[in-house]
Amino acid sequence: MARSRILSVNREASKIIRKICESPEKYNVLVERGPLGAQIIDAGVNAGGGYLVGKLIAEICLGGLGETYLSTINIGGLEMPSITVYTDHPAISTLGSQMAGWRIKAGDYTAIGSGPARAIALKPRSIYERIGYRDEASEAILVLEASERPPEDAVRAIAEACHVSPERVSIIITPTSSIAGLTQISGRVVEAGMYKLVELGFEPRAVLYAWGCAPIPPPHPDTVECMGRSNDAILYGGVAHYIVRHDDDNYLKSIACEAVSSASKDYGKPFSEIFREAGQDFYKVDPKIFAPASITITNEKTGKTFTAGKINVEVLLRSMGLI
Repeated sequence: MARSRILSVNREASKIIRKICESPEKYNVLVERGPLGAQIIDAGVNAGGGYLVGKLIAEICLGGLGETYLSTINIGGLEMPSITVYTDHPAISTLGSQMAGWRIKAGDYTAIGSGPARAIALKPRSIYERIGYRDEASEAILVLEASERPPEDAVRAIAEACHVSPERVSIIITPTSSIAGLTQISGRVVEAGMYKLVELGFEPRAVLYAWGCAPIPPPHPDTVECMGRSNDAILYGGVAHYIVRHDDDNYLKSIACEAVSSASKDYGKPFSEIFREAGQDFYKVDPKIFAPASITITNEKTGKTFTAGKINVEVLLRSMGLI
């Protein structure tokens, strides 16, 4: 707990924000003061965005407590861009910051918020109780997966929830269909596995270190298809490795098998098909599908390693329209 209180995900992420704002042309973003004086960084609505800023947005979402790099991955003979993520503070960086756990709603405007500001507003509170963490920074940074900038009422609500003035709020906007959006979504592969482990009852603070990799899919003009590809990159192409400290190897072996997407009854079809068959209602989709394709767990206490799942090349190629 002492280490958790020292770290501030908002202060660490603000270092990356400053880097972007110092060179907006380099990162292909628009930086401006929006409603009530909040800082708005457009990374894909009216700006081009791209891989460079997408990589940094993934690190902002991790509260500055994780790093990423872009590379390539071979999927069925096709070389695709990929993002690799690693962190020495898995519970705080993924669950306490990166998780898309804050639904922003103001009138007709809705968006999903992720990033460090959640750790001030405690959205949702149950997660912060599980990981024993909260941030009390004087600035708040939020990433919105949205196609338009937030209105004044949304900015006010964010500032009030974070107990800061609107001028101390920075909001990064990344539409799912943008390259920056697709990059930072694939950068959630470690978080997807962490959240699944916690859902299954695993103690998040028992995870000491984490690493993951996922392909970055090409964009698609259809909203559902693009959203489907962004999910498929993790569900069928994402791999995550966790170093934990635990007393029971048999338990770790069992939970690894449950914490992969192939444990779902919906597994085996591109997510856009699953979503449409569910009437485009996320609540009708089997929640077990939301997990990495492959998970590996190493027990630092015993040296034993357990792995489950695998990359599904066929579904990934179908998702991208190649077969």
